[in-house]
Amino acid sequence: MKIVAIGGGEIGRPGFPIETEKIDRRIIRLSGKIHPRLLFIPTASSDSEGYVRVIKNYFGKRLGCRVSTLFLLRKKISRAEIRRQITRTDIVYVGGGNTLAMMTRWRKFGVDVLLRKAAQQGIVLAGVSAGAVCWFRQANSDSRKFNNPHAGYIKVRGIGLIPALCCPHYNVERGRQAALKKMMKKTPGVAIALDNCAALEVVDGTYRIITSKPEASGYKVFWKKGKLHAQKIRNGEILELK
Repeated sequence: MKIVAIGGGEIGRPGFPIETEKIDRRIIRLSGKIHPRLLFIPTASSDSEGYVRVIKNYFGKRLGCRVSTLFLLRKKISRAEIRRQITRTDIVYVGGGNTLAMMTRWRKFGVDVLLRKAAQQGIVLAGVSAGAVCWFRQANSDSRKFNNPHAGYIKVRGIGLIPALCCPHYNVERGRQAALKKMMKKTPGVAIALDNCAALEVVDGTYRIITSKPEASGYKVFWKKGKLHAQKIRNGEILELK
């Protein structure tokens, strides 16, 4: 199983810099191919055409991938076609946006099941923000804020390939850290909190943090004996999800 879950960061949308290229090149190397097929899934952004253009320009023109897109909202698509697209790619890259809406749609079409099978087949699974937390058992999510900016963070059930809760944008979004602290008090196990430009890489059962900026980190967050622990994990460090 090969997964790269990125906590956040830009890839060159208009007016913004490219921040995660070092991580994204690692995703490509994990595929074992110079010009891999990359399937972009933009469900969390409501199949945003603008997002698709950015992905094609960045992963296609800049990084040399052969990019295709799986639309689950804008276009009518059969389950057979969904299966064909997922099973015939080298990399699946999931974009950011509304995690809860994305997971609801995926379960309706069986995409979650197909992605779990893709992991077993050695297809590289990757993504940013919503596209990172989806691979975990649970997610610290801002999904309700899309309809109500004042709404709190919620726990969303993911695909479950990584046995932990994930919190993205740990260093940049106000309220994330406090929300995670409160959420983990009622959640068994550990959370992996990821700064922007930090990712959890999973390769055949080994978990490590990789970053595209020296100041970015990951954190292993858990409650023990009535106290919250947030262990900082820097670039290249291996961790255990226990």
